[in-house]
Formats: sequence, structure tokens, C-alpha cells
Amino acid sequence: MAEEFQIAGTDATAKVRNPLGVVGLSLITIGIYFFFWWYFINREMRDLGKARGVDLGESPGNSVLAVTLGALIIVPAIVSEWRTCGRIEGAQETVGLERRVSGPIIFILLLLIGPVGLWYAQSELNKVWAQVRGPAAT
Repeated sequence: MAEEFQIAGTDATAKVRNPLGVVGLSLITIGIYFFFWWYFINREMRDLGKARGVDLGESPGNSVLAVTLGALIIVPAIVSEWRTCGRIEGAQETVGLERRVSGPIIFILLLLIGPVGLWYAQSELNKVWAQVRGPAAT
């Protein structure tokens, strides 16, 4: 079950999701959950960026559009994945994580081994949300 909390300084919320749950739901729903997850992680990072005064994306809807319809011509989907992976790295930098993961590593995993990339991306985002919530969060 995902834990939802409010991002300080905004009315927006973020969720700490189980990385294996993201992979499992994406596989069980034949990829449909992936598109919802993609939207929500991009929205959460955008809201975090607005709260911290950092650019972590503007339109999560465009990110989803790029990985759905844009995938028909390949390039928009790849660009959306690249930028989202960069946003994950930027979110880690924004909250002050010292041992950040490199966005290109997540990108390569998403392209080559999709389920592993999903798991890794969500586990890295969970580190961001743990840092945002403070030391009481585990």
C-alpha cells in the first residue's frame, strides 16, 4: 500500500510506493498502470520543484502523451524517459541526498530491462520522499 503525504509548502501530495508493486501492477495490467505511474511521478516531482523553487518539469500530461502516442514515432518517448530520469536525479539533488543515483543509469535500465528500471526508479524516488518527510520516515 502506498503512503501518501503532503509536500511541505504546497497543497500537493506525493506517495511512497512499493517498487515491486509498481512492477507487478505494470505487468498485471499489461502496461496500463505504467502510464498512470508515469503521470503521477512527474506530477509529484513538478510539485516538489515548485515548492523548492527548482525546475523539475512543467507538464506531466505531456510526459504521458510522449510515452503513449509519441511512442509511435519513438523519439518523444525516449526524450520523455530521458528527461524524467534527469528529474529523478534533480529531485535527489534538490532534497540534499549525498549518494545520488545517476539519471542515465535509470534511463538505460528502463530501455533495456523495463521492469528493473521501474523498480529502480521508484526506489530512488522513495529516497527523495523519505528525505522530504524527515528522519521520522523510514
